[in-house]
Amino acid sequence: MGRQRHQSGGDGRLTSRRQPPADLSGQAVATRLVHAGRGPGFSDGIVNPPVWRASTILFDSCADLEAANASPDAQLYYGRRGTPTQWALEDALTALEPGAAGTKLFPSGVAAIATALLAVVKTGDHVLITDSAYEPTRLFADQVLKRMGITTQYFDPAIGAGIETLLRAETSVILLESPGSLTFEIQDVPAITAIARARGIVTMLDNTWATPLRMQPLALGCDISIQALTKYVGGHSDLMMGSATATKALLPRLKAATYRLGHTVSPDDAALALRGLRTLAVRLDRQEASALQVARWLAAQPAVDRVLHPALPSHPGHDLWRRDFSGSSGLFAFVLKRGTRRQLAALIDDLQHFGIGFSWGGFESLALPVRLDGCRSVTTLPFTGPFVRLSIGLEDPGDLIADLDAGLRRYEAQF
Repeated sequence: MGRQRHQSGGDGRLTSRRQPPADLSGQAVATRLVHAGRGPGFSDGIVNPPVWRASTILFDSCADLEAANASPDAQLYYGRRGTPTQWALEDALTALEPGAAGTKLFPSGVAAIATALLAVVKTGDHVLITDSAYEPTRLFADQVLKRMGITTQYFDPAIGAGIETLLRAETSVILLESPGSLTFEIQDVPAITAIARARGIVTMLDNTWATPLRMQPLALGCDISIQALTKYVGGHSDLMMGSATATKALLPRLKAATYRLGHTVSPDDAALALRGLRTLAVRLDRQEASALQVARWLAAQPAVDRVLHPALPSHPGHDLWRRDFSGSSGLFAFVLKRGTRRQLAALIDDLQHFGIGFSWGGFESLALPVRLDGCRSVTTLPFTGPFVRLSIGLEDPGDLIADLDAGLRRYEAQF
């Protein structure tokens, strides 16, 4: 028996070559979620792209191998470069971001952030990061980038156009996160990106809270949009993955860093992320509505000092949220008027519909007692009470409110 060789297909059939994605730019986002990444080369009449598992790719001849060496991203080349399963997810994510040239996938959201930074920085550079950034982002900057001779400076998330005063000749990157995933400050992204672009400085934004359905960083001037697909895109708390979507100018650097660092994702996980992506719009709509109902109820409770939710008019960044976002998601926090973090156990331990755990964006609700000590470098938080972050899932919001009501009564009974 001879060697098994891959086939060159046509007319939408499975093929070893990567086909240009269909242009869905004129379609509504819900339509793009359904159809993106399902074009020629991904299926042969099958609704979902098959799971292509591969490490070694066999070539028909030495000539075909040499042709592939000249253009390794144009077809199946080696498993680390991806198969149609990963390509379908990359194309689908790219289709959600106006102004995007392509997307790369990573084994976690942290890996996506780290690689996006490494794609741009070099020894001697100065990096600006919002003071509300995700803790692993800070640790990467403070430990890894520092060892590389790169200086990180944190800035007030409310700085807006004032960021110009922090720029140096060696500033290469500004990393944003809007809203912050713990304290939910909204940043003036257009003001910051306009100043950065005029100086040739790269801007990137962790957009996990909003997803491209609620805010589109590239359309607001960013060069790279990052997500932890672990959260809302996956939607079922059963995969770890990140993505970075870049403009045409930045995509070659992002690709190079991804390949040099050896990042890849399992095709099985890519298939799970694709499945989650198809229902993202309906899940996010439900989680947004439920979270707002719960947040408004909490804001009226006498034990609650404040609710940190960008869609509430009481939120400090609400006007910026209304300008730059098309909606909200299911993640927010609240602060209690009295007590200690240790006493939060009375509220959280016996909740019936909220799990205790990290991450967010799954179908199940979560309640996380958060320790804010040491999470800031240049700003202080305007509250001191015990802090709880909620991720609202797909349960009935009335049941969630009843659960929290019982928890607050248990909490207040301690005093």
